[in-house]
Amino acid sequence: MKPYDALIFDMDGTLWDAVDSYCRVWNVTFAEMGLDNTVSRQSLVDCMGMSIGDIFSRLVNKSVDKTRFLRLLDRNEELLMPVLGGTLYPGVKEWLPALAERYPLFMASNCGALGLINFLSYTHLSEYFTDTITYGQTLRGKDHNIRLLARRHSLSNPIYIGDTNGDCTAAHRAGIDMMHAAYGFGTAPSAEYQAGTFQEIARFFLKKQDNNAL
Repeated sequence: MKPYDALIFDMDGTLWDAVDSYCRVWNVTFAEMGLDNTVSRQSLVDCMGMSIGDIFSRLVNKSVDKTRFLRLLDRNEELLMPVLGGTLYPGVKEWLPALAERYPLFMASNCGALGLINFLSYTHLSEYFTDTITYGQTLRGKDHNIRLLARRHSLSNPIYIGDTNGDCTAAHRAGIDMMHAAYGFGTAPSAEYQAGTFQEIARFFLKKQDNNAL
């Protein structure tokens, strides 16, 4: 197999855990809509990897005005997430610089249009990523967005790094391999590779490139 020429990362469950903050955003939105609903951490964990439209369908009563709710949710995310943020997984901040020296790094997520912007602003990791893309920007699935990144940057053999089976399905539909971040929120039995920590991810790809150079 030819060496990988780029790493494309998922966000939630792969680079950080911001579920508690997302719960706050959702619950503030419910309150502002005059709804009695609340979401728990587990409710959102069970939705990780889904598009915002699918999450809405799962968590919100069908009688609720979807357009109004999602518009308000976007506004609350814009206001709250830059303040609330999330927690980077151990090793992410330490190992990303080394990975960025060896590979162009990208992000593709099913989050809203502001999700990756907020992530990069809060974590101060913007300098390490060449480009990002979200469902909120394109309103298309992750497989489409992975292919779009590959075309945009002339990538011949990127690999996707994510934590759910949906990530794996999207990667394979896009025609690329997947590394499963097994410390995240889901399983991915069909992934080509598995890693129990972000440090394992980093060491795998740094060693792989070194071996390919021999």
